[in-house]
Amino acid sequence: METKGTPLYQKHLSESEIINICKHLIEKNGIRSIERITGHHRDTIGRLLEDMAEHAAEMNEYLIKTLGLTPLECDEIWSNVCKNKKILSPAAQTGLAKVMHGYIPA
Repeated sequence: METKGTPLYQKHLSESEIINICKHLIEKNGIRSIERITGHHRDTIGRLLEDMAEHAAEMNEYLIKTLGLTPLECDEIWSNVCKNKKILSPAAQTGLAKVMHGYIPA
């Protein structure tokens, strides 16, 4: 998967693995649940969520245009990221504030 110039640059996950993780996020699965289902370590999933949140605006565009998700599915992902990653970096909080209406960083 060519990710240069995208928020997923230098990730060691394939496009199908990223799609699979996103689908589990849409279904409101927790990080440990996704770990059991996909076989990826929870730290890998957590880092992916953090990176996605930091670049939320770019990720929305990527998820909708490249992966074919709907805006509603993207909103489910961001809601689940907020729930699963209780401690988000300031950059991730700023990224989520850009795409989630009513999101107030902690």
